[in-house]
Amino acid sequence: MPIEHSVENTLKQAVMRLQESGSDSPSLDAAVLLCHALDKPRSFLLTWPEKILEEEQLKRFEQILSRRINGEPVAYIIGEREFWSLPLAVSPSTLIPRPDTERLVEIALDKAVDTPGDILDLGTGTGAIAIALASELPQRKVWGVDLKTEAKELATRNAERLGFTNTAFHAGSWFEPIEDGTQFALIVSNPPYIEKTDPHLTQGDVRFEPLSALVAEENGLADIKHIAKNALAYLMTGGWLMFEHGYDQGDAVREILSSLGYDQVETFKDYGDNDRVTIGRWQPEK
Repeated sequence: MPIEHSVENTLKQAVMRLQESGSDSPSLDAAVLLCHALDKPRSFLLTWPEKILEEEQLKRFEQILSRRINGEPVAYIIGEREFWSLPLAVSPSTLIPRPDTERLVEIALDKAVDTPGDILDLGTGTGAIAIALASELPQRKVWGVDLKTEAKELATRNAERLGFTNTAFHAGSWFEPIEDGTQFALIVSNPPYIEKTDPHLTQGDVRFEPLSALVAEENGLADIKHIAKNALAYLMTGGWLMFEHGYDQGDAVREILSSLGYDQVETFKDYGDNDRVTIGRWQPEK
């Protein structure tokens, strides 16, 4: 077989093709896809650069590389994305977990220290936020709700595969599956918050993700308003509501929470120094 079909040269050629296609991370994409095609760890690429690929391996790699060149997210191609150091199965029915969402997890864990009780994750998708919290708080029960039954089933499989027994996932619209009177110490959510005319919806990986998990009415704030209002019936006294939101929505989300009577309202930055998470505490007057 020609030398150009060695691991090293196959990788180099793939990087060049991905660069030409406009990939933001061509080297990483090529390495992850080649490892997936070969069913080998990343260390294999460094240890065996001269290894000649078999025809079937090349065919499999070309198939998945072509999908990435056409813009399909790597996570959907390989069916997995790491979040909070946990390998999560993903599918086109859910959003791909993103590093910035780990800020929501960090803030929730900080507030959970002094706020005992169950935790609710609304719009759970792959279960990323709920499972991350469950992994750090094994004595707490973490609930997850998603509108889509397939998302609820995916989140359940992720938790079971990773061995977490302190999670419970339900299908329904926001609080619909939660029994009246149920109280939570923390309610967290990464809801749809993109305005439907946002040009980013036609760019990059977002093109392949479900619009229902991305877009909200009222300039992207409709679902945040709905959750903030209805959460009042499900938060225990002293409980926290926390949202991930758009980089330019911090002011609006703080206003929403303050107008409903939440106190200690505060917005936190993500790793790129953009407004990303806003929280408020429910402390009704006695």
